[in-house]
Amino acid sequence: MQLTSLALRTAAAAALAASWLAGTACHAAPPSAASACPTAALRAAKAAKWQVDDSARRQALALQAVSCLASPDPVERDELAFEGLQTWMRTDKLDTAALQELRTRLSAQLQAPDPQGFARPFAALVLADVARVDRIKPYLSAEQRAQLVGAATGYLRGVADYRGFDEKQGWRHGVAHAADIMLQLALNPALGRAEHEPMLAAIAGQVAPPGEHFYRYGEGERLMAPIFYLSRARTLECADWDAWFAGLAARPTSAGTQQAALARKHNLNGFLQPLYVNISESKDEAQRNCLKPLLLRALKQAAE
Repeated sequence: MQLTSLALRTAAAAALAASWLAGTACHAAPPSAASACPTAALRAAKAAKWQVDDSARRQALALQAVSCLASPDPVERDELAFEGLQTWMRTDKLDTAALQELRTRLSAQLQAPDPQGFARPFAALVLADVARVDRIKPYLSAEQRAQLVGAATGYLRGVADYRGFDEKQGWRHGVAHAADIMLQLALNPALGRAEHEPMLAAIAGQVAPPGEHFYRYGEGERLMAPIFYLSRARTLECADWDAWFAGLAARPTSAGTQQAALARKHNLNGFLQPLYVNISESKDEAQRNCLKPLLLRALKQAAE
């Protein structure tokens, strides 16, 4: 497949995803900024090592914790809400109804206003675990998985806040958190080429984004992880990967500033080098034989 065909199919998928997200926002908007974070209840649950024996109370607390993801307090946001939600999902403590509600609320939160820049990245981070549950113990329909891909790729394409860690405010890290959803989706055998193509396009757009921002919080490694597993999925031919890497390494048409050129080179290398190492050590011969020469070419182009 040529890049032009891939771009057309990706644009169609993006349009469908945008249409779905617009409808979802009308029916299942995320909690408002005024929603109270159940800090005391989450602290008590954490003190009990997240053991909440009353199942109904645990499901309710998990949904209430979504309101904490927009909190400017890194303890509420990260150490309580995210940690609790991740622990309950990874120990199979949330029922299907709660998982579906989390998927709906978090997908809507990815496109909701986020003036402080915390709500969307942390919605993405939790949504990665929502996707992980479906990968391990499927509960989503094919349509719902397509919706999840649309929400995730739409968010990744639109990330323009590249802040990572702040000593007082903690993490934002939108690109890396979106990459974590991509990883879980890449590992899901229920997805195929129709879902993988928009994922690849979204990742390509953030490997070396326009502008003068230098990634410095491991974003390249987080973005390369889903690419490693997508290249194992056999949904794309080696010719498709050839076109994808050629497009990735191609010089932008506008010259931009010298700083932007340096940032692009830095960010490309931060993605290509760890991917090259992982591909070189892969025990999958077909994956290695296809991607290794393409990566060498891309690295040479990035160095020019």
